Amino acid sequence: MYYLYIIKCSDQSLYTGITTDITRRIKEHNAGKGGKYTRAKCPVNLMYKELHKNRSEAQIREAYIKSWTRAKKLKLFTK
Repeated sequence: MYYLYIIKCSDQSLYTGITTDITRRIKEHNAGKGGKYTRAKCPVNLMYKELHKNRSEAQIREAYIKSWTRAKKLKLFTK
């Protein structure tokens, strides 16, 4: 199983990624060992997650969401 996730960085930017272990991945981001983009933007907070049955499905969804505007992404987790 794979998670697609969106985190909010300390500069209020959004980062979208995939992982098999969401807890571990958030800890890595906050330790400066996550993606290059998030290293200088700690701490990060998990804002959204989706579970997918395989890596391929998660990567397709990740690419789709990454093409969205910030406003559209925010609608996923704000009401």
